[in-house]
Amino acid sequence: MDFEFSQEQLDFLAEVERFLDENDDPEVFDVTRENMAQIVDTPKRRAFMKKLGQKGWLGMTWPREYGGSEGEGVYEYLLNEALAARGGPQIGKGVGIIGKTLIAHGSDFLKQKFLPMILENDVEFAVGYSEPNAGSDAASMKLKAVRHEQDGKTGWLLNGQKTWTTSAHFAEWYWLGTRTDPDNKHHGITLMLVPLDHPNIEIRPIWTMGDERTNEVFINDVFVPDEYVVGEVNKGFQYISQALDLERFTMFTFSPIKQRLDLLTDYVRTETRDGKPLKDDPVIRARIARLHTDAEVARVMGLKVVAESVKGEQQTKATGKPAPPPTVESSEYKLFATEFSKRLANASMDIAGPGSQLRVHTEEAPMKGRAESTYRYTVIDTIGGGASEIQKNIIARRGLGLPKNF
Repeated sequence: MDFEFSQEQLDFLAEVERFLDENDDPEVFDVTRENMAQIVDTPKRRAFMKKLGQKGWLGMTWPREYGGSEGEGVYEYLLNEALAARGGPQIGKGVGIIGKTLIAHGSDFLKQKFLPMILENDVEFAVGYSEPNAGSDAASMKLKAVRHEQDGKTGWLLNGQKTWTTSAHFAEWYWLGTRTDPDNKHHGITLMLVPLDHPNIEIRPIWTMGDERTNEVFINDVFVPDEYVVGEVNKGFQYISQALDLERFTMFTFSPIKQRLDLLTDYVRTETRDGKPLKDDPVIRARIARLHTDAEVARVMGLKVVAESVKGEQQTKATGKPAPPPTVESSEYKLFATEFSKRLANASMDIAGPGSQLRVHTEEAPMKGRAESTYRYTVIDTIGGGASEIQKNIIARRGLGLPKNF
């Protein structure tokens, strides 16, 4: 594969950087929020993302009939990496998980209702897969959906609980996995869209070790009409699996990891210990060299996902049939990049010494306290979007062809 970007792609990236310079705002961009900087959780962040939509940068890979420009996925990659490098909100689940799933499987009603709002960033979604007893194993979800009729409409009555729903406290709609067939684990789940302001939905905060809010959500006798069912009944897990391949890649951008590595490298370059430059310590030099090597591996693994996605887009256009997503490549990148990010955080704490325990934004702390915040945040990254153990299983089974009882 070619690791270099074309001139057209570089020109687009330059345009993005100019746009970000013109819209620079500390209330929108904050690198110290680490990977959670990607969520669109304030009015200013929503206004900024609306500007992206007005430029046509949301849904660039969507078909023209739905408002997209049928561009290659590499442009979304370049945009997301540029946003992430500044600690800005990213294109995320509305364009990717929800939008692309609706395009592929949604009814005309759902497409007409939600796709225009997504392109204009007039709606935010929360994703409801995880439950107290169904984390990375999404197929174990139990939120009960039973057939029901209400006010002359047929649909489903929902009862149950979700947890780790990061955006529930500010989103308008819930992208919800429900159990419609209790006797079939992988073919008994149905996706539905539910308004989060429903009076029978209760949202309670959970605060993470990374100082960010996620939520537990309680759903009691919530009626969902059939028109808000996504695709076919009992096919939800298959749709979720396809969307997770997108999530695992787009959620965990490379540029913030590289930024933290550069921060550590600059610290080592200029600091001394016991009167001697840190950069001359052979143990530290070896550790920094290994981190830079791993960073380059992560970068090219990410580019491999992009390249496979572009191949799939070309295949789809040529055959008219949807190409399978780069499942194994996405899991390989997600596993390596997030585990490397955790190793980098550990190294920052070790090399900076006791002062690295001072909280982020402490001016006199090494690297202004970024070490301790990344140390806390990076643990979350190895769990979100499917824990590292799940990624290993996917790679083993789908990439290496090992049996389920390996």
